[in-house]
Amino acid sequence: MMISATTSSRFTLLLCAVCVPMFVPLSAQVPANYQLESDWLLKNEAFVAEVTKDRQAGRLNFSNGLFSRSIDIRLGTTVEYTNLMTGESVIRAVEPEGYVTLDGVPYAIGGADGQKNKAFLTEPWLKNLKPREGALQLVNVATGEPEPRLKWKRVRHHAPDAVWPPKGKTIRLDYRLPESQTELSLHDVLVDSDFGRPVLLVDEFQVLDAAWKVHATKAHARANFENEGKAGEIYTLPDTVVFAERPLPAGVEVVEATIHAGTDGSTSWGPGIGLVFENGKVMKLNIRPGGLANVNRPVLGMYDGQREHPHLSGEEKVDVGKPITLRARLIDDKVLFDAQQEGGVWKHYRAVTIPESFGKAKAFRVGKMALDGGTADRGRQGELVRLRVNKVAMYGGFDRSRLDDLVKKQKMLRNLTVSVHYEIYDGVPAFSKWITVKNETGKPVNLDRFCAETLSVVEYDNQVEVRDGVSVRPPRSLHVETDMAFGGMSQRNANRHTVHWLTDKSFSTQVNWAKQNPCLLKVQPTFGPDQTIEQGETFESFRMFQLVYDSEDRERRGLALKRMYRTVAPWVTENPLMLHCKSSNEKVVKNAIDQAAATGFEMVILSFGSGFNSENDNPDYLAKWKKINDYALQKGIHLGSYSLYSSRSAGKGNDIIPPKGMKNAHGRCPAITSAWGQKYIKKLYNLFEQTGFMVFENDGTYPGDVDVTARPPLQKGVNDSRWVHWRIWTDFYKFLRARGVYFNLPDYYYLSGSNKCGMGYREVNWSLPREQQRVIARQNIYDGTWEKTPSMGWMFVPLVQYHGGGAAATIEPLHQHLDHYKLMMQSNLGLGVQACYRGPRLYDTEETKQMVTETVAWFKKHREILESDLVHGRRADGRDIDWMLHVNPKSKEKAFLSVYNPTDAEVSKEIWVPLYYAGLKGKAQVSVNGGAVAPVALDGSARVKLKVRVPAQGYGYYVFEKL
Repeated sequence: MMISATTSSRFTLLLCAVCVPMFVPLSAQVPANYQLESDWLLKNEAFVAEVTKDRQAGRLNFSNGLFSRSIDIRLGTTVEYTNLMTGESVIRAVEPEGYVTLDGVPYAIGGADGQKNKAFLTEPWLKNLKPREGALQLVNVATGEPEPRLKWKRVRHHAPDAVWPPKGKTIRLDYRLPESQTELSLHDVLVDSDFGRPVLLVDEFQVLDAAWKVHATKAHARANFENEGKAGEIYTLPDTVVFAERPLPAGVEVVEATIHAGTDGSTSWGPGIGLVFENGKVMKLNIRPGGLANVNRPVLGMYDGQREHPHLSGEEKVDVGKPITLRARLIDDKVLFDAQQEGGVWKHYRAVTIPESFGKAKAFRVGKMALDGGTADRGRQGELVRLRVNKVAMYGGFDRSRLDDLVKKQKMLRNLTVSVHYEIYDGVPAFSKWITVKNETGKPVNLDRFCAETLSVVEYDNQVEVRDGVSVRPPRSLHVETDMAFGGMSQRNANRHTVHWLTDKSFSTQVNWAKQNPCLLKVQPTFGPDQTIEQGETFESFRMFQLVYDSEDRERRGLALKRMYRTVAPWVTENPLMLHCKSSNEKVVKNAIDQAAATGFEMVILSFGSGFNSENDNPDYLAKWKKINDYALQKGIHLGSYSLYSSRSAGKGNDIIPPKGMKNAHGRCPAITSAWGQKYIKKLYNLFEQTGFMVFENDGTYPGDVDVTARPPLQKGVNDSRWVHWRIWTDFYKFLRARGVYFNLPDYYYLSGSNKCGMGYREVNWSLPREQQRVIARQNIYDGTWEKTPSMGWMFVPLVQYHGGGAAATIEPLHQHLDHYKLMMQSNLGLGVQACYRGPRLYDTEETKQMVTETVAWFKKHREILESDLVHGRRADGRDIDWMLHVNPKSKEKAFLSVYNPTDAEVSKEIWVPLYYAGLKGKAQVSVNGGAVAPVALDGSARVKLKVRVPAQGYGYYVFEKL
């Protein structure tokens, strides 16, 4: 930016902080409980990752001085996780390192049994914990250095301190199935009931079969097992009896019922299943929605024919908002009681030996029975409740050869290795974690599900009660995201498919009476992945990235998050100036390339609506564009194109069909696994290989839509469709990153190679009058840069009409609106943000060319500091000046203040400028609009008081350096 002497004189600096302030200074800008000698956000070189082994304690420890985490070798899981910046523990209880479900059988990865109080964890308690029963056991540990998870070809400007791969340490923890898990008896078979058994009966209560004998209480006239003509729907008072009974068929070994407890809040009279024996005794398994006297939550209970066991499920969460399947297995002289919650796996609760006096089981009951499985009511109080028996099924004897198959399968799985990987980074309180599964069993193994991280985190929002409209907030000590992120321009929206903060019903001492505190972290895909791992192959999960926060301050948390992004995805610091050319006419495109080169722009993209067709794979067409691309490269300009994926239909069975109750994010979306989709993605690969294009905008990126359609060989259906789509698309993005292609995506694919996402804007706002666009642009940047670096979000400058608005909304003819054009450039570049300048050209006169060239040169002169992170000052509101401050303690220019005046009158006022995160203290020097430098003194909080004077509809800037 060129400032004339006359213009420069209109901006003045009042050295209000030269003298020592005559007041008590504010506290330094580190948290009140900060425990380290230096602030890692200012100087982080001393915080180096290391891995150590404490043989005496049997621990594997890793830390970088900002956080520490310890793995107990015996238990094979995390037992200590400390925020060293504050001294606080991150976790309150021991959980497994994760989970995998292999061929339908779930396995914990390490873990412990025996912690009764999950509010906190002590060393004496840890010594008494036992390895989790049935969990995979830790068998090997390996350490190393980080390796690049994707290739980053550096062909353009980026942050000067960018390092790839990040510096740090890695750990690999190998787990295998313990020997004890390879010996099975029939009692251990926790598979679906129809596995290896003939089906004897299935009743879904479309009608009430005559074989059922209904017993209904006389306590209320409407009490019945068939309410309002709906068989299986029970309507009665809470502590009364309504059930259906039928004889057991010959040869039955398994009986089960799926029950939705509905509005029933009873306890011992809660809905369940019962086996009636020859002597009249009943063994019963039931749901207790009302819990029990000292447990105010739903549990499972049992009556063994002689006494009640009301707390059978222990600390497990029982979700009565969904159907639960209860099961009884008659094996030898025992009854084995199991249950399966919807979407979960079978769990065994109790094996009861049948007394000889009972005789054989002769009948089956389902519904609300008395405490002892009988017919007596407890009372007639309360309001009527409604619940439903959805299904009853009965199965015959088990095919013992199938048990042999299971035993062989378990033994085979001994040759399968599940590895947990950690990557700990230097200089930032963050790490990455992921899981691999290596199959050396000799046969294919299916990975149905995985959980890459599960933590019992110290709760944040300890509300005693739960009230409508007032949520209980999850812990704020951690930031968690994965590279399987999509369907959002913010990290929270994009990670909702993988990062889950759940309630922890096993946390029985929590303050929240209803145990609704969401303080249990699980990082796992919502669906699948349902991937078959062939012999010799290794499956790799998504990668989780976890950042430990040291503060509740929004600015500090944002700076920490942006530091993590600069570490784990440094390509986001690429920030080229780009013209969105609205034409694919060769003459117009070459003129756009020439103008970009002449003014200092760095890219030209054939924008949406330009007429360029990324799906045209005609060799002549691609050869033509290769020549144009070569022309651009000769000029030092990167050229590329646009393609739309989601929000359109491919038709003919090629579109994603969502499951019932779900909708596609953009209404319509082709399946990339379909015949059309495979042709489309191959055309995109071919486009870049044949033309050499270096820019790509993939609009309508895959947003996470789930497809019910089987599309062999790539896709089985619902459970794997999201995983497969994500993998296909991110493989393509990694291909682009390895070629040095710069690509914008309107979605959060940064960790998979994307450079930029929308800063956050509403497209139709660029149809508003020009003066409104300027204010809204700076509002969008202010809001977007709380969690994005300036280079991570694009903005928009409509050189020509976009979505309407006519002449009042556009800049063309450019020379007629030069002041607005310049201020739009300053509004973006002065905050380090690149906009999509959309039109056929960058200038129309020599005067316009000079303005664009000088503004670009000004930006490049200060590029390092302007692309550094922002401290938020005053948000634009059109009523007064708005300002933001770039800070970088490692650069020569430590801080850069951009001040804007959106009003029609000159503004002169004093503001306090916070220079703490610039690494300045005591004194500094400042220049005004590129003029002479002057010394300034900072107060005890590293602030300086400036008097700024900005002309109407004007801009000014101040550069701070160390004195």
